[in-house]
Amino acid sequence: MSVAFRRESDEEHLEPKYELPIPPGPNLVTTRGLALIEARVAELEARLAEPMEEEQRKKVQRDARYWLNRRATAQLVPVPDGEEVAVGTRVTFARNGQSRTILIVGHDESDPETDRIAFTAPLVRAMLGQAEGDEVALADGQTLTIEAIEPA
Repeated sequence: MSVAFRRESDEEHLEPKYELPIPPGPNLVTTRGLALIEARVAELEARLAEPMEEEQRKKVQRDARYWLNRRATAQLVPVPDGEEVAVGTRVTFARNGQSRTILIVGHDESDPETDRIAFTAPLVRAMLGQAEGDEVALADGQTLTIEAIEPA
């Protein structure tokens, strides 16, 4: 029989398991973000201490590698003074006649549904370093106005 028709095992035909991707750039975190990372690492380490099937263990180990890396590379940002848009500030801005308030956080802490936006988001990158009253040009040709900035 030809080697092309032989099948050694089902394993060779499964999708490969990749590591979780690490976001590029610095790992800036707020105090809350660092606490979330610490909690996630503790949870995963506790799970690894328990008995589980091999495939489940591999998945938990992969997650643990990601979060241990995020903890090791975390750069805690200083508490902002609220004078300019920075990681850890709550920013209210007006765009197209609508006001919106967001909290600028680190990558792993972001949750757009609760208006926690990562500092790497294009909207936030355009606002970083701006002050109250500043008009910010966006990539789509529109502008927004910073209405208020406060430390979170």
